[in-house]
Order: sequence, then structure tokens, then C-alpha cells
Amino acid sequence: MSTFTIGVRRAEQSDAESITRVHDAAWRFAYDGIIPAQELSRIIARRGARWWDRAIRRGTAILVMEVGGEICGYATFGPNRARNLSQKGEVYEIYLMPEYQGIGLGTRLFLACRKELARFRFDSIVVWALADNENACRFYRNAGGRKVARAAERFGDMQLAKIAFAWGPAH
Repeated sequence: MSTFTIGVRRAEQSDAESITRVHDAAWRFAYDGIIPAQELSRIIARRGARWWDRAIRRGTAILVMEVGGEICGYATFGPNRARNLSQKGEVYEIYLMPEYQGIGLGTRLFLACRKELARFRFDSIVVWALADNENACRFYRNAGGRKVARAAERFGDMQLAKIAFAWGPAH
């Protein structure tokens, strides 16, 4: 019988290549047919290993999810960037390799982000999801998020609706 470990930890410089692979696979899975193909390819190409290496060296808050020593997910987080919302913290992105989705690892990674944000006294948080990304919206609703705002984001020539989900005491 073999066993493997599952864990969440802060990203290290040696993780840049693995995070790049997760970003590529997860974004293609999540946004194929939602974000125009050419724009999606451009976004993915911009986030290569050098980009992730710089982000880690700059101290960007990045957590990675490991299963059996292999990185299968990542999340980035920090202060809320939307001035019109009262939540203090924000989970900027949370992604898993497609084959690791739907088995509770995303929830574990999300809760680890919330715990890290709480350490900085960010007791309320917000997460944005594209409205057409049904899997993400369902994930945040199931995690207890309440819709608090709508906005739009431009991807090439296309404008896509996005929804803010919030947790915590601030309204």
C-alpha cells in the first residue's frame, strides 16, 4: 500500500516551472470557449516561468497545493484591489490542474488562503469570477460566498461580465 501527502505551502523559486504548467492547463480548461482563443493564448504566454519566478522573488503571496510532492494548484492573494468594496482581503486567483478538481483540494487551498489573509487581519475577503465560468461561480457559492458586486473585464475585443463573491463581516 502506498501513501502520498497532500499539503499547502508558500511558493518557492524552484516552483516557478510547476506553477507555469498549472496556470497553462487550468486556464485552458476554465476559459476555453469563454475568453477569445487568441487573447487566452496571449494571457497564458505572458505568465511563463520567468514571470512566476519574478513574482515569487518579489514576495507575491502565492500558495501551492502539492499532492505526492507534485504541485497541482496555486493561489494568489493580498489586499482587496476594488476600492468600492469594503472587504479587506482578496483571493486574486485559485487554480488546480483539471484532473485534481472536484475532490476537495480547491476548498483546502481556498481555506489556506483565508487563513493567511486572517493573519494580516483581513477578516473579510472578496473573490472575482467570470460570470460565464459556471464551475468557479458554483465553487464560490458552495463555499458560502455571497454575490456583492458585478463588473466587466475586457479580453481583446470582448467584454465579459464578472461577479464578486464575499465572505466575512463586512458588507
